[in-house]
Amino acid sequence: MKLLEINNLHTISNDNKKEILKGLSLKINSGEVHVIMGPNGSGKTTLANTIFNNPKYSITSGNIIFDGEELNNLKPNEIAQKKIFMSFQIPVEVPGVTNAQFLKTIKSNLSDERLNLLKFSKEVRENMNKLKINPDYLNRDLNVGFSGGEKKKNEILQLLTVNPKFAILDETDSGLDVDAIKLVSKGISLYKTKENAVLIITHSTKILKYLDVDYVHILSDGKIVKSGDRSLANFIEENGYASYIK
Repeated sequence: MKLLEINNLHTISNDNKKEILKGLSLKINSGEVHVIMGPNGSGKTTLANTIFNNPKYSITSGNIIFDGEELNNLKPNEIAQKKIFMSFQIPVEVPGVTNAQFLKTIKSNLSDERLNLLKFSKEVRENMNKLKINPDYLNRDLNVGFSGGEKKKNEILQLLTVNPKFAILDETDSGLDVDAIKLVSKGISLYKTKENAVLIITHSTKILKYLDVDYVHILSDGKIVKSGDRSLANFIEENGYASYIK
């Protein structure tokens, strides 16, 4: 079943009106894991933000269809309500809001059912154990004082808590050591089912060693210029992006 369809997408930055995405097209089906790779400035993070209609960017042409519905004119919170999740390159710190409060709030707002607090608390703690997150972190302010690895694992905890239809993971492996990459990969594998899908944006092939990947796409100058299986990522690791940069 087709879950996400992006058709000839053109996007500009609202700061300088520069075109960043220049006719990008992509289709992702339920049950698939897709990877976007590319050199700095190629438009990878812009793609993630455009799917969520970040007001820093504007779509000038093309469209984004999710689960049969166009997202172009929806607000970010309305897109989240469609059960789309996005992790960030640099997760923000939120003083005054504890991890427990944040997880409870997002689960309550995105769930179709009334939240069973006992069941919810048990599931969160089980997931924290699987990700080797100290349970004391539930009472700490969201990401405040967390290391880079702790922040990234915390976002995977949020992913497991929300259990969305579609997850966009923007450089969730950035700055992580091998052990942390393994735990983040484990969390992604725990989330993944035949009913949902994942789009991983990364500079590195390290995280791909621990995941089952269906498609790898090379993004250059705002377009997908090459698609293939995970062997394409291996080629990039050995040869770099020179073959795909204009």
